[in-house]
Amino acid sequence: MSTNYSTRYAASPKDVKNYDTAEIREEFLINNLMQENVINLTYSHYDRFITGSAVPTVSALKLESIDALKSENFLDRRELGIINVGETGVVTVDGTEYVLEHKEALYVGQGKKNVEFSSNSAQNPALFYLNSTPAHKAFPTKKIGKDDVETVELGAPETANARTLRKYIVNSVVDVCQLQMGMTSIKPGSSWNTMPAHVHDRRMEVYFYFEVPSDQAVCHFMGEPTETRHIWMGNNQAVISPPWSIHSGSGTSSYSFIWGMAGENLDYGDMDHCKINELR
Repeated sequence: MSTNYSTRYAASPKDVKNYDTAEIREEFLINNLMQENVINLTYSHYDRFITGSAVPTVSALKLESIDALKSENFLDRRELGIINVGETGVVTVDGTEYVLEHKEALYVGQGKKNVEFSSNSAQNPALFYLNSTPAHKAFPTKKIGKDDVETVELGAPETANARTLRKYIVNSVVDVCQLQMGMTSIKPGSSWNTMPAHVHDRRMEVYFYFEVPSDQAVCHFMGEPTETRHIWMGNNQAVISPPWSIHSGSGTSSYSFIWGMAGENLDYGDMDHCKINELR
């Protein structure tokens, strides 16, 4: 079996106030992504969100069901979003091949039986980043290329948060049940993402940071607006953001991140803003 998984349980904001650095990292940081020749998955009890990666080199990797799902196939009751942040690769869904170039995505609907990942080059493999959520309806599998995304320019150099946001798997681009995924790239000279910070109690989120130079880092901020905490993060690491938590970061260099969301509202603008001068 080439699929490994771990489970993260939900934590209340009252408890998190008492966590030290090690406990915060243990509960919310996902640091085993993008390992070669294996599929690593983290099953969170926040909205039953699964975060994972698949890096095939010599042979293909098959997405297998895990014990937590209690299902014969991984997608029997789920949908799946895939974004390739590596070199060219192929995702095969029930016999149909989808070629994903760098920063292209694939949505796979509920009920598909067989999903396999392969790379065109073992020396320069695809790096498939995965998000999965429970689904109540089967929607068609769809590739989202670079020309298919919705692009939004946000922020400004004056506030150090100039960035480009690309919406890949959202209901205005592809039919989905609840999963949403997109990518934000910080422009050179800027450092902040998702600022002003916000919360959305109707859905949770996971951030996956990549394109972070090996000698640089991103400081991710989380917690209640008046009880913030931080997690120092490196390249190809992800962080779970509970519904009650802000999710914002600042890097020591330019970087990119993929955001994935799940919950009861598909409206991207569904958020409760926090005033910057009231953060604590």
